[in-house]
Amino acid sequence: MSEGNNSLTVLGVEVFFKPTADMDRAASAARILEERYDSLKRRSSGQSKDLLLTYVALGLADDVLNAQKELDDTLTRIDDLLSKIERLA
Repeated sequence: MSEGNNSLTVLGVEVFFKPTADMDRAASAARILEERYDSLKRRSSGQSKDLLLTYVALGLADDVLNAQKELDDTLTRIDDLLSKIERLA
């Protein structure tokens, strides 16, 4: 990955960002993408870049779904605790 002013080269593709973009965050995201891609590429036997990127995208989407479930579970527990506190008050 290489960096320009408001651009990053990720897996050989230059990606441009709006001027207000948080480039540190974008670079961190690009590193995650490249690490996951490289890990899959090492374990695959000649799969195409498109297929590997599809697997990476599915893995990231699964991470988002898991994080959302954890957040929903945490919010439910907080609501339950708040309800108990209100009943005791």
